[in-house]
Amino acid sequence: MSRERIAAAAMALVDREGLAALSTRRLGEELGCEAMSIYHHYPNKAHLMDALIDLMLGQAQVAMEPQWDWRERLRRAAHGFRAMALRHPAFFPFFAVHRLNTRAGVAYIDGIIGILREAGFSDREAATYFREIGYYLTGAALDETAGYAKGPSSAEPVSNETIAVHFKHLAAAAPYFQPAHFQATFETGLEILIAGIEHSRQGQD
Repeated sequence: MSRERIAAAAMALVDREGLAALSTRRLGEELGCEAMSIYHHYPNKAHLMDALIDLMLGQAQVAMEPQWDWRERLRRAAHGFRAMALRHPAFFPFFAVHRLNTRAGVAYIDGIIGILREAGFSDREAATYFREIGYYLTGAALDETAGYAKGPSSAEPVSNETIAVHFKHLAAAAPYFQPAHFQATFETGLEILIAGIEHSRQGQD
Protein backbone atom coordinates (compact mmCIF):
# COMPACT_ATOMS: atom_id res chain seq x y z
CA MET A 1 0.00 0.00 0.00
CA SER A 2 1.26 3.46 -0.89
CA ARG A 3 -0.15 6.93 -1.42
CA GLU A 4 0.43 6.58 -5.16
CA ARG A 5 -1.37 3.24 -5.37
CA ILE A 6 -4.33 4.57 -3.37
CA ALA A 7 -4.64 7.67 -5.54
CA ALA A 8 -4.40 5.64 -8.75
CA ALA A 9 -7.10 3.25 -7.53
CA ALA A 10 -9.32 6.15 -6.50
CA MET A 11 -9.00 7.79 -9.91
CA ALA A 12 -9.69 4.50 -11.68
CA LEU A 13 -12.84 4.10 -9.58
CA VAL A 14 -14.01 7.61 -10.45
CA ASP A 15 -13.23 7.07 -14.14
CA ARG A 16 -15.28 3.90 -14.14
CA GLU A 17 -18.20 4.69 -11.83
CA GLY A 18 -18.25 8.47 -11.34
CA LEU A 19 -17.24 10.78 -8.52
CA ALA A 20 -20.28 9.91 -6.40
CA ALA A 21 -19.01 6.33 -6.11
CA LEU A 22 -15.81 7.40 -4.35
CA SER A 23 -15.75 6.69 -0.61
CA THR A 24 -13.09 5.26 1.65
CA ARG A 25 -15.21 2.16 2.16
CA ARG A 26 -15.62 1.64 -1.59
CA LEU A 27 -11.97 2.42 -2.20
CA GLY A 28 -10.98 -0.09 0.47
CA GLU A 29 -12.96 -2.74 -1.40
CA GLU A 30 -11.08 -1.87 -4.58
CA LEU A 31 -7.74 -2.17 -2.81
CA GLY A 32 -8.66 -5.24 -0.77
CA CYS A 33 -8.16 -3.51 2.57
CA GLU A 34 -10.12 -1.91 5.38
CA ALA A 35 -11.10 1.73 4.97
CA MET A 36 -9.05 2.56 8.07
CA SER A 37 -5.90 1.47 6.23
CA ILE A 38 -6.41 4.36 3.81
CA TYR A 39 -6.46 6.84 6.69
CA HIS A 40 -2.88 5.88 7.52
CA HIS A 41 -1.91 7.53 4.23
CA TYR A 42 -4.64 10.17 3.86
CA PRO A 43 -6.13 11.47 7.15
CA ASN A 44 -9.42 12.38 5.48
CA LYS A 45 -11.15 12.50 2.11
CA ALA A 46 -10.07 16.10 1.49
CA HIS A 47 -6.43 15.00 1.48
CA LEU A 48 -7.28 12.20 -0.94
CA MET A 49 -9.04 14.64 -3.26
CA ASP A 50 -5.94 16.86 -3.21
CA ALA A 51 -3.92 13.81 -4.23
CA LEU A 52 -6.24 13.27 -7.20
CA ILE A 53 -5.85 16.92 -8.17
CA ASP A 54 -2.07 16.46 -8.10
CA LEU A 55 -2.40 13.30 -10.17
CA MET A 56 -4.35 15.25 -12.78
CA LEU A 57 -1.78 18.06 -12.80
CA GLY A 58 1.01 15.55 -13.35
CA GLN A 59 -0.79 14.31 -16.44
CA ALA A 60 -1.30 17.86 -17.71
CA GLN A 61 2.41 18.64 -17.60
CA VAL A 62 4.23 18.99 -20.92
CA ALA A 63 8.01 18.96 -21.23
CA MET A 64 8.99 22.30 -22.76
CA GLU A 65 11.63 22.27 -25.48
CA PRO A 66 14.14 25.14 -25.42
CA GLN A 67 13.55 26.01 -29.08
CA TRP A 68 9.84 26.71 -28.55
CA ASP A 69 8.78 30.35 -28.30
CA TRP A 70 6.14 31.52 -25.81
CA ARG A 71 3.30 30.93 -28.30
CA GLU A 72 4.25 27.31 -28.82
CA ARG A 73 4.76 26.79 -25.10
CA LEU A 74 1.29 28.10 -24.33
CA ARG A 75 -0.13 26.04 -27.17
CA ARG A 76 1.45 22.83 -25.89
CA ALA A 77 0.43 23.55 -22.30
CA ALA A 78 -3.16 24.15 -23.41
CA HIS A 79 -3.30 20.87 -25.29
CA GLY A 80 -1.81 19.09 -22.29
CA PHE A 81 -4.55 20.53 -20.07
CA ARG A 82 -7.30 19.49 -22.46
CA ALA A 83 -5.90 15.97 -22.83
CA MET A 84 -5.82 15.63 -19.04
CA ALA A 85 -9.45 16.71 -18.75
CA LEU A 86 -10.61 14.33 -21.47
CA ARG A 87 -8.70 11.47 -19.84
CA HIS A 88 -10.73 11.91 -16.63
CA PRO A 89 -14.10 13.46 -17.58
CA ALA A 90 -15.86 12.25 -14.43
CA PHE A 91 -13.36 14.00 -12.17
CA PHE A 92 -12.75 17.15 -14.20
CA PRO A 93 -15.85 19.09 -13.01
CA PHE A 94 -14.45 18.82 -9.47
CA PHE A 95 -10.98 19.81 -10.68
CA ALA A 96 -12.38 22.83 -12.54
CA VAL A 97 -13.66 24.58 -9.41
CA HIS A 98 -10.96 23.41 -7.00
CA ARG A 99 -8.34 26.01 -6.15
CA LEU A 100 -4.87 24.73 -6.90
CA ASN A 101 -3.38 25.30 -3.46
CA THR A 102 -1.24 22.17 -3.19
CA ARG A 103 2.47 22.41 -3.93
CA ALA A 104 1.91 20.72 -7.31
CA GLY A 105 -0.90 23.15 -8.07
CA VAL A 106 1.15 26.21 -7.17
CA ALA A 107 4.05 24.89 -9.25
CA TYR A 108 1.75 24.38 -12.25
CA ILE A 109 0.40 27.94 -12.01
CA ASP A 110 3.92 29.29 -11.58
CA GLY A 111 5.02 27.49 -14.72
CA ILE A 112 2.29 28.97 -16.93
CA ILE A 113 2.81 32.49 -15.57
CA GLY A 114 6.54 31.95 -16.07
CA ILE A 115 6.04 31.35 -19.80
CA LEU A 116 4.51 34.81 -20.10
CA ARG A 117 6.92 36.66 -17.81
CA GLU A 118 9.93 35.09 -19.49
CA ALA A 119 8.50 36.22 -22.85
CA GLY A 120 8.72 39.81 -21.62
CA PHE A 121 5.15 40.45 -20.52
CA SER A 122 4.71 42.59 -17.42
CA ASP A 123 3.54 41.08 -14.16
CA ARG A 124 0.09 42.54 -14.70
CA GLU A 125 -0.09 41.24 -18.27
CA ALA A 126 1.10 37.79 -17.22
CA ALA A 127 -1.57 37.64 -14.50
CA THR A 128 -4.30 38.85 -16.85
CA TYR A 129 -3.42 36.53 -19.70
CA PHE A 130 -3.03 33.60 -17.32
CA ARG A 131 -6.58 34.15 -16.09
CA GLU A 132 -7.94 34.53 -19.62
CA ILE A 133 -6.24 31.34 -20.77
CA GLY A 134 -7.65 29.60 -17.70
CA TYR A 135 -11.17 30.81 -18.51
CA TYR A 136 -10.91 29.38 -22.00
CA LEU A 137 -9.37 26.05 -21.05
CA THR A 138 -11.72 25.43 -18.12
CA GLY A 139 -14.81 26.36 -20.12
CA ALA A 140 -13.78 24.29 -23.11
CA ALA A 141 -12.97 21.25 -20.99
CA LEU A 142 -16.20 21.52 -19.00
CA ASP A 143 -18.17 21.76 -22.22
CA GLU A 144 -16.48 18.63 -23.59
CA THR A 145 -16.71 16.61 -20.38
CA ALA A 146 -19.95 17.75 -18.77
CA GLY A 147 -21.72 20.09 -21.20
CA TYR A 148 -22.76 19.43 -24.78
CA ALA A 149 -20.91 16.13 -24.70
CA LYS A 150 -23.48 14.82 -22.21
CA GLY A 151 -26.51 15.70 -24.35
CA PRO A 152 -29.69 17.52 -23.23
CA SER A 153 -30.05 18.33 -19.56
CA SER A 154 -33.50 19.98 -19.53
CA ALA A 155 -36.50 18.07 -18.21
CA GLU A 156 -38.25 18.66 -21.54
CA PRO A 157 -35.60 19.45 -24.17
CA VAL A 158 -36.68 21.09 -27.40
CA SER A 159 -36.76 18.46 -30.13
CA ASN A 160 -34.51 18.57 -33.17
CA GLU A 161 -37.63 18.79 -35.33
CA THR A 162 -38.79 21.92 -33.51
CA ILE A 163 -35.36 23.47 -33.78
CA ALA A 164 -35.26 22.76 -37.52
CA VAL A 165 -38.58 24.57 -38.02
CA HIS A 166 -38.39 27.47 -35.58
CA PHE A 167 -34.72 28.16 -34.85
CA LYS A 168 -33.01 28.31 -38.21
CA HIS A 169 -29.68 29.74 -37.06
CA LEU A 170 -29.17 27.05 -34.43
CA ALA A 171 -30.28 24.38 -36.89
CA ALA A 172 -27.66 25.54 -39.40
CA ALA A 173 -24.89 25.54 -36.79
CA ALA A 174 -25.93 22.37 -34.96
CA PRO A 175 -23.89 19.86 -37.02
CA TYR A 176 -20.72 21.65 -35.95
CA PHE A 177 -21.55 21.23 -32.26
CA GLN A 178 -20.98 17.48 -32.55
CA PRO A 179 -17.94 15.74 -30.97
CA ALA A 180 -16.31 15.28 -34.36
CA HIS A 181 -15.73 19.04 -34.43
CA PHE A 182 -14.55 19.51 -30.83
CA GLN A 183 -10.85 19.29 -31.68
CA ALA A 184 -11.00 21.81 -34.52
CA THR A 185 -13.14 24.19 -32.46
CA PHE A 186 -10.71 24.01 -29.55
CA GLU A 187 -7.72 24.68 -31.77
CA THR A 188 -9.43 27.61 -33.49
CA GLY A 189 -10.31 29.22 -30.18
CA LEU A 190 -6.83 28.67 -28.79
CA GLU A 191 -5.20 30.26 -31.84
CA ILE A 192 -7.56 33.26 -31.59
CA LEU A 193 -6.59 33.64 -27.93
CA ILE A 194 -2.85 33.44 -28.59
CA ALA A 195 -3.16 35.85 -31.53
CA GLY A 196 -5.08 38.25 -29.30
CA ILE A 197 -2.35 38.16 -26.67
CA GLU A 198 0.27 38.80 -29.35
CA HIS A 199 -1.76 41.66 -30.86
CA SER A 200 -2.15 43.30 -27.46
CA ARG A 201 1.60 43.18 -27.04
CA GLN A 202 2.26 44.67 -30.49
CA GLY A 203 -0.15 47.49 -29.74
CA GLN A 204 2.11 48.59 -26.90
CA ASP A 205 5.32 48.56 -28.92
